[in-house]
Amino acid sequence: MEEFQVSLDWANRPIVSIIISIITAILILVIGRWLAKWIARYTARWLERAEVDSTIISFLKMLVYVILMVSVIIAALNTAGIKTTSFTALLASAALAIGLALQGELSNFAAGVMILLVKPFKVADFVEAGGATGIIESVSIFNTVMNTTDNIRVIIPNAKITRENIKNFSANDLRRVDLVASIGYDNNIGQARDILQAIMAAHPLVVAEPPPTIDVLELGDNSVNLAVRPWVKTPDFWRVRSDILEEMKERFDAADINIPFPQQDVYLHQVP
Repeated sequence: MEEFQVSLDWANRPIVSIIISIITAILILVIGRWLAKWIARYTARWLERAEVDSTIISFLKMLVYVILMVSVIIAALNTAGIKTTSFTALLASAALAIGLALQGELSNFAAGVMILLVKPFKVADFVEAGGATGIIESVSIFNTVMNTTDNIRVIIPNAKITRENIKNFSANDLRRVDLVASIGYDNNIGQARDILQAIMAAHPLVVAEPPPTIDVLELGDNSVNLAVRPWVKTPDFWRVRSDILEEMKERFDAADINIPFPQQDVYLHQVP
């Protein structure tokens, strides 16, 4: 690498010219610093009007200010007669080395910007992403923090999230509860359907539109399987699912409707 040098270009120059150069450099530094702050603030306000996430705004505001100040300092040094060619080359080499060393973090940063701009989920959403399932606690530039249903905190790199499918269970107002009701081949399908229909009609959290449906799903090895599909508001999903399963078991027992389960008969033969 070229040796870093900062040389002065004051040889054969009158003292007045040197003083003027120094004063001009100071003015460039002062005015440039003021302009850098103003441009950074204006950029932040423009991003706020565009409804960009506050995390991206604060990061880009700082980045714009740092880039502008580096340019201002280099311009001021050149004006003062201090040659910065080697310094600029050293700065570029350092930036390249840092970029290569932080390649993984840069991919997380790019993924974080995309998440904050596209917003596939937001804080408090229940999602499956990056190999984990839980409630989003926070989204930052480099990672996303999630709390699982058993209250374990998971920190996921943003690049891992954007490389895989994202399931947002909270995105829509309504969800369909998919249940399977199994009855014996000797039971009446119509009777079972009437019971299931009554259970869903009586539940206060099952919405009327779209209407719930009950269809024959398959003729299994040991049972006739009925697909039971009520619609509910998203926050009520698990409550309704549990209630219908419990009520279905009780009503089927009361109506002598058999709920088959796999059985295996074992015969023991006594050898003489």
